[in-house]
Amino acid sequence: MESFLNRYRHITVLLLVICAQLVLLAVQVKNDQDVRFIRIWTITAVTPVARLVEGLRGGSVGFLHNYITLHDTNAENRHLREEVGQLKLQVIFLQNQLNTADRAKALQIFQATTPSKTLAANEIAIAPGTDSKVVTVNRGSLSGVERGMAVVTPDGIVGKVTAAYPTASMVQLVTDPEFAAGVISQKGGVRGTLKGQGTPNCKVDYVAVEEKVEVGEWFYTSGDDRIFPRGFPVGIVRAVRTPDRANFKEILLEPVGVQHGVEDVLIILQGVHQDIPDTPPANQPVYLEPPVPASAAGAPGAQPAAVPAVGTEADKLRTLYKAIGDAENHTYGEGAPGTKPPDFNIKLPNGATGPPTPAAGTGIAAPVPGAKPPGALPQTGNPPDAVRHANQAAGDPSGVSKK
Repeated sequence: MESFLNRYRHITVLLLVICAQLVLLAVQVKNDQDVRFIRIWTITAVTPVARLVEGLRGGSVGFLHNYITLHDTNAENRHLREEVGQLKLQVIFLQNQLNTADRAKALQIFQATTPSKTLAANEIAIAPGTDSKVVTVNRGSLSGVERGMAVVTPDGIVGKVTAAYPTASMVQLVTDPEFAAGVISQKGGVRGTLKGQGTPNCKVDYVAVEEKVEVGEWFYTSGDDRIFPRGFPVGIVRAVRTPDRANFKEILLEPVGVQHGVEDVLIILQGVHQDIPDTPPANQPVYLEPPVPASAAGAPGAQPAAVPAVGTEADKLRTLYKAIGDAENHTYGEGAPGTKPPDFNIKLPNGATGPPTPAAGTGIAAPVPGAKPPGALPQTGNPPDAVRHANQAAGDPSGVSKK
């Protein structure tokens, strides 16, 4: 190193002098923003180093916070998971309470509207077995329940009581393979026997191949089994097949009484037969707003527009006859025998369904277009006999006066 400096001593001194001069110039000279060049150079040289140092520091702190102190985060996560689980249980409980209240309200309304005497019951147990469809309800012989009584819901039939104990009863569902009940179709009145299959769908047996049953048709209880009163919904036909060389159809039916569960049911203590409805039961009633009043149809002070009459053909004909009577000042049901009846061939103004409107300031009804004035003779091609005879006497052979 000393030999190098000794060899290039003059050049080294020159470079040091030049650098010192540049530094002095940078200290004295400023840029257009009034900042000394020495400050700009210093910041520019130090910024990359400061950025690197800050990155190393932030990475080290983040590593320590995210990986070494994770035990606090794990404890917080466990606490949050426990809280979320408790909230889920509360939501499920509230939903069950709401569903129970809705079912209880539906049962109460059904009890008030059905003519049969019923008893509300709740499911408390399910019988074991893969094919068995038997449940236990909390009503027994002490409440008046007897073996063979029908069990229904507002949607349809559920099953029948197979055993009645003092405080509980066994109910055989419609889907049980041993269940059977008499049914009748809604449209054609086709009778058959409903049987369970151990599956969600049931079948209707003993329906002749000549009978007409369509997919989507409703079946109701027929009352022939002496268990279910006539007129309770049973289910909807989902499939109809006619096997070759068979005497009966194969009808698959979806029961509607067990679709929404059997937690709340009604036991029929005294059944009352009902008629088969013409239309299938609706799921929800349809609300219609009342018609717009005539006073609100137009602007304030304006005459309301005429609202066309709505009704049957008999109502329209009655309205027309009343308008004709008003136009001729005739009151139906009054007048002595032999009184001239009203002229029903009179033509009323287009769209008019009432008496003619009186002329302004006169109080006299305006003439109806196309109607004959009172006492006017009919306009025909030939004059009356009296007029014709008078014309002939005056010298007109044809009897028709020419003017």
